[in-house]
Amino acid sequence: MGKLGVITDGISRDFEHALRVMNEVELEYAELQYLWEKEVGDLNDDEMDRAKSLVDRYGVKVSCISRHNFAGLLVGQTEVGDEQHQRHMDGLERCLAMAEAFACPRVRIMSFRREMILFGKDGADHWIVSHGAWDRLLQLLKPAVDLAARRGITLVLETGNNAMVPSAYLGRKLVDDIGSPHLKILWDPGNCLYASEPAFPEGYASLRGGALGHFHIKDQIVDMPKATVAFCSLGKGQMAPYLEGIARGLVEDGYDGVISFESVYRPPGGDFEAGFRSSLDAFRRLFG
Repeated sequence: MGKLGVITDGISRDFEHALRVMNEVELEYAELQYLWEKEVGDLNDDEMDRAKSLVDRYGVKVSCISRHNFAGLLVGQTEVGDEQHQRHMDGLERCLAMAEAFACPRVRIMSFRREMILFGKDGADHWIVSHGAWDRLLQLLKPAVDLAARRGITLVLETGNNAMVPSAYLGRKLVDDIGSPHLKILWDPGNCLYASEPAFPEGYASLRGGALGHFHIKDQIVDMPKATVAFCSLGKGQMAPYLEGIARGLVEDGYDGVISFESVYRPPGGDFEAGFRSSLDAFRRLFG
């Protein structure tokens, strides 16, 4: 059986209600992103104590502390130690402390704002490549990785739809280039649709051999020319052709991490909890 979980605010930002639903449907691993109306890393001491008490009461385990650390920053306009970089480092520091308090081995980070063309040749390198952007990304992430290493916690960098690492391929390159056991990839193959990367076998193959640190799954229909996306129940969108292969690969490779459902679908006339419940059977069938 896989280690199945959910990002709790995809059920409800009422943290206790989300945990109650998790108990009802027998999901063990809670990924924390927004609790009540605050993002993780912004909770005060009383809210932290309340959250910890609820986790203990409902008997769940925390799989990942998932703040949007380093999301949206431009690599060309950010320097190590400047005001905006330090603000995100401070947020990461709070998340690492929260991870320690919840006995959680992982903290999510993001990979700044996307530059579309990082590498090229045969003339493209002259005209359209964002020269130096990749090396700058490595420089900006290194202090975060070093901080996590000192705390003995693994950072998992999410493949993001508007991020410098939008694909499993680039995720693997990043892990190899950084070269630290404290940086892995949080693979969200649905987000990689925005980079036109097939999730299986191509995307999955890039992360084999130790680069995969955490896993999100959701489904959607992406129309890049129209800059439009619609979320849907698991197995009803463009992820459908890949799900069986991914699930089989995780079993064959002995993946022992958490499979975290990202509940972002809101059906017409319903709420996000209804969307979560509409995917639960497929999620269990595939990954349970």
